[in-house]
Amino acid sequence: MADPAALTERQAAWLATLREGLERDTGRSVAEWAEIARACPETKHRARLAWLKAEHGLGQNRASVILDAAFPAAATDASPGDTLWSDPAARAVFEAARTVILTLPDVVVGQRKSFTAFSRNVQFAAMRPAGSGLILGLAVDQSAHPALGPATRASWSERLKAEARIGSAEEVAALAEVVRQAWALS
Repeated sequence: MADPAALTERQAAWLATLREGLERDTGRSVAEWAEIARACPETKHRARLAWLKAEHGLGQNRASVILDAAFPAAATDASPGDTLWSDPAARAVFEAARTVILTLPDVVVGQRKSFTAFSRNVQFAAMRPAGSGLILGLAVDQSAHPALGPATRASWSERLKAEARIGSAEEVAALAEVVRQAWALS
């Protein structure tokens, strides 16, 4: 599911509860379920998820925990952000924004398939590539800064209420205070 170092305390507690519930409700440990998953005739992640759901009646989260245990190399890439941020111009903007965000204490960075998330207690920011720049989603009202508009990205946290399109590393500094506001609210 996720690298434990990339989880907030709240996320780690949720994951532990999910694992405990799986064992309590099914009578099988995660390791036992991992053995079952390795016998799955499917080879692709989504097909394996569907198989666990159909054949064993598991929900999405439980099936994901099992597959993460059964196929850890497939669940994590050595550097998933490298693929997402492969465009050099977008990567430069990303690195500038990431540097600003990481000046704040207790930030946890979580790499997702289509975006990079930033959390403290809860997610307060996310970035996804957009051409040669990025879109920054923030957990603040769009009125917090003139560069912000309403959030339109459904696949990241519903907490992110505002977005800004950033086209250069120089534009990042102008948003540093509103990033701090989002962080403070998390």
